[in-house]
Amino acid sequence: MKLLSEIDVSQKRVFLRADLDVPIEEFAVDPSKTRLASGGSSQFTEATRLQNLRPTVDYLFENGADKVIIGGHLDRPKGFDPALSTKQLLEPLERILGQEIVFSSQLKSSVNREPTTDNHIVLLENLRFWPGEVKNDQTFAQQLAKLADVYINEAFGNCHRSHSSMVALPALLPHAAGLHLEKEIEELTGILKDPKKPFVAIVGGAKIETKLPLVENLAKIADLVLVGGELPIEIRQKNMKLKENVLVAQLTEDGKDINQESIDAFIQKIKTAQTIVWNGPLGLFEEGYKKGTIEIAQAILKSPAYEIIGGGETVQFLIEHQLLSKFSFVSSGGGAMLEFLSGEKLPGIKALE
Repeated sequence: MKLLSEIDVSQKRVFLRADLDVPIEEFAVDPSKTRLASGGSSQFTEATRLQNLRPTVDYLFENGADKVIIGGHLDRPKGFDPALSTKQLLEPLERILGQEIVFSSQLKSSVNREPTTDNHIVLLENLRFWPGEVKNDQTFAQQLAKLADVYINEAFGNCHRSHSSMVALPALLPHAAGLHLEKEIEELTGILKDPKKPFVAIVGGAKIETKLPLVENLAKIADLVLVGGELPIEIRQKNMKLKENVLVAQLTEDGKDINQESIDAFIQKIKTAQTIVWNGPLGLFEEGYKKGTIEIAQAILKSPAYEIIGGGETVQFLIEHQLLSKFSFVSSGGGAMLEFLSGEKLPGIKALE
């Protein structure tokens, strides 16, 4: 994988593929306006995916980049949808990056002639408004390539998708990984190859079809895998056979949280860990069932372990309880982190080789 330090960005127009898919549905959005409606913008700055852009943007301008063109997506729109326009990200991005940003709704060469400040930054419209993006269309990639001289990937959370801006576009331009993407790969590779022992993995949430491969792969390298959330229900219903070092939680009578016995058992294992990877809440916290997740989060923070946290729901929960900044490393990837730790080769990373 090529790194940012290995590529010349001086006097270059840089296409920065960013991770813009933050949970805007949590905020009051008025599609008729160009900003987030009142009440949401202060929370929006907490979106780690947006904050992750700052070091790379600073590096680009410090090393003479002429312009940074930020491209990314929000959610899964079915064509143009004002409620999912990236124009809503102008305010938080300007605050995080400390610079004025020009929004462009068109993917034309005129993007490079927009009136801007001395440090030129352009934010493109939601790339998924164009059908060529999710189809990994070569023609769409060529359209994007005309905007820039260099491609930088800072979208780890989308690296498991074979989309045009992730796979086809880097093949058309000199390319490299952004600073946070480089850190993501370094952290997760270290977990797979040489974690400090004892290594305890915690997997919660739902979607057994995506989480089971993670549990099975982590069971090969971790000393213990603790499983909670909705996964225990499906594991027992389907009578799945797992490795002996996988401990599946018992749930409360309503099945919406792990019970106190499992909380206590998990905490005892966590106390001795030197490495912890956590992906997925332990209960349905959205419905108020958060006891298990809170107690496990607190136990992790009290342990001597180096912690890696990932998954949108996990991050959301920790933000709500003002705990996120206390963890060692927060991955910006949900599905991408799952697939990486499951041993998959991510197409967005392969494209940077």
